[in-house]
Amino acid sequence: MHLTPEKGAPPAPEIEFDQFLAVDIRIGTIIAAEDFPEARKPAIKLRIDFGDPIGVRKSSAQITRHYEPETLIGRQVAAVVNFPPRQIGPFMSEVLTLGVPDGDGEVVLFAPDQPVANGSRIF
Repeated sequence: MHLTPEKGAPPAPEIEFDQFLAVDIRIGTIIAAEDFPEARKPAIKLRIDFGDPIGVRKSSAQITRHYEPETLIGRQVAAVVNFPPRQIGPFMSEVLTLGVPDGDGEVVLFAPDQPVANGSRIF
């Protein structure tokens, strides 16, 4: 699952704290990654281990500018785990892997700067 980054976008409308808590953002470790040539925009298919009780989930990420599949294995990333699955061509993406745009609008993965337990929730 992916969204188009908005470089220079204005702030989103103010929300209540409970709305933020409804978005379940967890840390997981990438255990498999492969090119996704069937995607309309260049992407990589990921399998991310979020530990118990979430388990392994799939994601499609438009991160080909900065990452190669083989360099992603073992890397921890943040992802929204409670959005409904989304069909991306022949692939069902189950989580939204989070990133931020670089100066050219290309995705840089969002991740903890130190190892944490898989399934740790961002707060």
